[in-house]
Amino acid sequence: MPTKKILYLRPHRKVENGDILYPHLLPPEEYLYDDSDDEGQGDEDSSYSKPMRYQWSNKLQFVLACVGYSVGLGSVWRFPYLCYKSGGGVFLIPYIITMLVCGVPLLYMELAVGQYTGRGPIGALGHLCPLFKGTGLGSVVISFLMSTYYSVIIAYGIFYFFTSFKSKQPWVDCGHSWNSANCWVHRKSGNDSSKPMSSQTPSEEFFEKKVLQVGAGIDEFHQLRWELVACLICAWILVYFAIWKSIKSSGRVRYFTATFPFILILLFLAKSLSLDGADRGLRYFFRPKWRLLGEAKVWVNAAAQTFNSMGIAFGSMISFASYNRYNNSILQDTVAVSVVNLVTSLVVGIFAFATIGNIATEHNTSIEDVIADGPGLIFVVYPQAIAQMPAANLWAILFFFMLLCLALNSQFATVEVVVTSIHDGFPGWIKKHLMCHEILVLVVCVISLIFGLPYVTKSGIYFFQLMDHYTATISKMYLAFFEVVAIAWVYGGGRLSRNVKTMTGKHPGWYFKFCWVIATPLMIISLWIFLLIDYAPPTYNNGYYEYPEWAIVLGWIVASSSLLCIPIYMIYMFMKSPGESLLEKLRNAMKPEIEEKCPKCGDLECDCLIEESIKPMLVLQSSDEDGKKSEPYYIPIQTLDNYKNNGLPMNELPMKMNDFPTMTNHLGPEDIQSNSADIQVKTIPPSDTSLSSRESKM
Repeated sequence: MPTKKILYLRPHRKVENGDILYPHLLPPEEYLYDDSDDEGQGDEDSSYSKPMRYQWSNKLQFVLACVGYSVGLGSVWRFPYLCYKSGGGVFLIPYIITMLVCGVPLLYMELAVGQYTGRGPIGALGHLCPLFKGTGLGSVVISFLMSTYYSVIIAYGIFYFFTSFKSKQPWVDCGHSWNSANCWVHRKSGNDSSKPMSSQTPSEEFFEKKVLQVGAGIDEFHQLRWELVACLICAWILVYFAIWKSIKSSGRVRYFTATFPFILILLFLAKSLSLDGADRGLRYFFRPKWRLLGEAKVWVNAAAQTFNSMGIAFGSMISFASYNRYNNSILQDTVAVSVVNLVTSLVVGIFAFATIGNIATEHNTSIEDVIADGPGLIFVVYPQAIAQMPAANLWAILFFFMLLCLALNSQFATVEVVVTSIHDGFPGWIKKHLMCHEILVLVVCVISLIFGLPYVTKSGIYFFQLMDHYTATISKMYLAFFEVVAIAWVYGGGRLSRNVKTMTGKHPGWYFKFCWVIATPLMIISLWIFLLIDYAPPTYNNGYYEYPEWAIVLGWIVASSSLLCIPIYMIYMFMKSPGESLLEKLRNAMKPEIEEKCPKCGDLECDCLIEESIKPMLVLQSSDEDGKKSEPYYIPIQTLDNYKNNGLPMNELPMKMNDFPTMTNHLGPEDIQSNSADIQVKTIPPSDTSLSSRESKM
């Protein structure tokens, strides 16, 4: 008995390029959009259309992705060290102020832009303001650079994690092959008169002489540390299999990696507060040095920490939000991520300084002598304190496992930005040449691994400090300024406010509008000027090692690789834009490539505004001889003109499959074979919810 095909014609809820389905019409784990052609030449010359992408299975996955990224390495490593450098508790004042003036408004803005456009940072900024598309490209460049050296922290963590399973931790005492004559272990009942003048603790020597085998300077980058190379490969294998299925896989992984660290952080907090000398460290943390509040570097450090911890100008939050449902509450997400980020930073700060106070008390030394710069806080200070705890091996295993989870959350985000942006820009090319998303992720991971090899040489720690200085501080503030200019000034804060109203039903409050247009850009440009005025080249080992001139030049080249994306693309876009006069070309270069959606229903074209131009969609459903229906196929149709050109009236009628040739591009092989099957076409009015009820249950 021939299979009966029912073709439901129904007005689009969303039309872009005439053939795109609205997000809610498909299950969240299915591809929603596919506007690529076989050649896949990107979308620079096309009108706005969303790329093929998944959606988060639920809201919790999105929140965990944002929280996991913000509560990453920056909280455990960078925040305590910046507190020490910036006057202890007084650092909390500029940190909270910069978070309120810059962090929260920019986070809201990035989530809104990503959710509204459904694209990564390059595509989102390119469609809102084509002239500033280079800002999104710069964000992707920074994310790529950070992924290359953040992966090294994961490699260190893997090395320490497996070393922690040894019966005796090797960073507890001297006498190992890597220890020098300067290695010294403090004994509570011993005589410190035998302490060498330039002594080092066992944990310092284990990190520098065993793990890093650090050379005399940055010049020794030709000698690889093969143990770290193996750990680096393992790190990238973990990253690959976590994100190879896009958010379908990484969303599930984050259920664990973004929640379990919080349990361990609270566990370590309780343990650290019970240590001898913890109160000494807490007094140092909360006792403000008010004189430092007027120094520009304190405010610059606060802004840098805000941008790093909240993911501002990385492109990560835009990418995460691009997988959201269209009507997701942006304000709730912004508040949740901001509060969790602030509370976690404070909790980690208490844990860190309580631990530092314990070490200073046990060793009868000052707080300043305990603090280590760079990743030394994680791999020198914390292991030294853990070694003095009962069941030290268990605590060490838990600590480095927590570190791996936090580092992986940060790494997932930076790599996903790169993958999302490439996928958005060249979907057809990827489909044709790389065949699938998994191969694209593999290529990105392998390239990042290769770029990360200099960090696992004997001079790797020097490169790490150099790259972190120029990417995490200098480049970030520059990109953040141009991002807010592009979105709030050129595209328009009022227009973005209307976009948010279209999605959520509510306008952003006056606080966000004021910050977008006035407060945030003014603070960023002021801090950027202070940063340049007080600029000092980076150093290593608390200033004992100064980088050679060629290394400083290399650092500025790395910083410029993201900064120059903006002016270069501006020139390209200006030359490309049509117009007879310079002013006309500039105006066209700044014109958004995305149309504002209907304020009534949120669609680009709808029966609310254009009754005579209702765009249909096609749903193909088969039924067997018992009347049981199969799952429907959702088929985009170009316009009503296609029906007229093919002689298809807008009512019920029998037709053959080959009467509508474009249909075969959207169906499976089993359906294409049924060219002789009878097909019934039905028109579904916009008010008919019978099909919607079936769709919502999928």
